[in-house]
Amino acid sequence: MSLLCDNFGRDHTYLRISITERCNLRCRYCMPQGGVDLRPRKELLSFDEIATLAEIFVDLGIRKIRLTGGEPLVRKGVAGLCSRLSEIPAVERLGLTTNGVRLFEMAKPLKESGVQHLNVSLDTLRPDRFQLVALRMAFDNVLRGIDEAQSVGFPSLKVNTVVMRGFNDDELLEFVEFADVRALNVRFIEYMPFLGNGWNEVQFISYSEMKKIIESKYSLIPVKRDGSIQGPAKEFQVGGSNAIIGFITTMSEHFCVACNRLRMTADGKLRNCLFAREEVDLKRLLRAGASRDVIEDSIRAAVILKRERHPEVSELTSGQNRAMISIGG
Repeated sequence: MSLLCDNFGRDHTYLRISITERCNLRCRYCMPQGGVDLRPRKELLSFDEIATLAEIFVDLGIRKIRLTGGEPLVRKGVAGLCSRLSEIPAVERLGLTTNGVRLFEMAKPLKESGVQHLNVSLDTLRPDRFQLVALRMAFDNVLRGIDEAQSVGFPSLKVNTVVMRGFNDDELLEFVEFADVRALNVRFIEYMPFLGNGWNEVQFISYSEMKKIIESKYSLIPVKRDGSIQGPAKEFQVGGSNAIIGFITTMSEHFCVACNRLRMTADGKLRNCLFAREEVDLKRLLRAGASRDVIEDSIRAAVILKRERHPEVSELTSGQNRAMISIGG
C-alpha cells in the first residue's frame, strides 16, 4: 500500500500536472463560450516549483506523471521541464497530452526529453468541422504532428476523440479506419459537463451506443493489459485491422472504484478528482516556505478526503465546477 491511499483502499500513483491555462484552440467542450480569465504568469507555478512538488509527490508514491494544459506546448521551455521530470529516479512513465497544433516541431524534442506516452486530441477528421469546434484553422497541422510523432517513435501514441451527438458521432467508423491506416490507438471519450461548455443530455452519446455503431461493421476483441498502472479506457482490438480503440466511460460507467489519479492545476491547486470542488493550495504552502512535512501532510489529507465516486450529473451541471481548460482535464 502506498503513502497516498484513500479511505476506499485506492492507491494513487498517477499525477496529472497542468502547466498552463493558455491554449491555441477554442474547443467548445473545453473552453467556455466567453473564454476564461487567464491568471497573471506570477500566479502560475514556475517550472522550478513544478519540479519541486513533483519530487514530493514521487516520494509519496507517484510513479506516472502526465503534463496537460490548456495546451502545454504553448508554454516556452516545456521540453526542458520534461527532461527534469523524466530524470526523477522513481518516475516510471512520463506522458503529455496535446492538441497537436505545435507537435510537428515539438515531437522530436519531447521524445528526446524523456516523454514516453503522447496523447493527441482530435475530434473530427473533417477540416470544416475542426474549424467549427476549435474556431481555428489548424487541422492540417494536427495531422502533420501525428505523422511526425509516429516517425520519431514514441512508445505510446494515442488519439483522443470527444464524441458529441450531432457533431461527430457520424465519424466513428471513419476514426476506426483512420486508426487502421496509421496503426493507432484511438480513444472515444464521453462528453463531460464543465463550467460553460454547453453540455446537455441531447448531445451526450454513451459508450454502449458508440460501441454498437462500431460493431455494426467491425468485430471488437477486448484487450487485456498487464502491468500495475492501468488506464481508464475499455480497450478493444478491431478484428482484422491494425487499430486499437478505447472508450472513456466517465459518465455512463464510471471507473471511480479503480481511480489512481490526482491533478495539480497550473496555479498550484491539488484536486483529488477531475470533478472535485475542494482544492488544496500547494503553491501557497510552497511560497510561504512551508516545510516538506507540512506539504506532504496536506497532500495526504487531500487524498483521504476523496469521495468514493464523482458527483452525479445534476451536481456536475450546476455550474460550480471549473472549466476543463483550467484543470487539465
